Amino acid sequence: MKYGDADYIAARDAMVAVLREWAREGRTDTYKALSEAVAPEHQVHYHGRMMSLLLADVCRRDSTGREPMLSALVVNRSSQKPSDQFFELAVTEFHRRDPGWTWERERDAVFDRYSDPVLS
Repeated sequence: MKYGDADYIAARDAMVAVLREWAREGRTDTYKALSEAVAPEHQVHYHGRMMSLLLADVCRRDSTGREPMLSALVVNRSSQKPSDQFFELAVTEFHRRDPGWTWERERDAVFDRYSDPVLS
């Protein structure tokens, strides 16, 4: 898989579907669980750079403007928080610079957004 090719786009769309389902369920899960959820069709290693690229594009596709970042649902197994790349993307591209902003609030906003059956 290469960035932007047909396999990449298919993997991104599969991730969007998985994360929207997690949002409807009100759950977070690990990078490894997301990797396994899109396999075997899409081989995305949970520690790889491709995972970071895909999750950034998931946000760009799903979270335009002030809508919450869907990737807030994906956490590291040990820390139970998203990766540093999530926080960097939140600040640089999604302008989450408010001193009161937290990923927990972002995560909860994703849950709220997808609890509405119209958006599901």
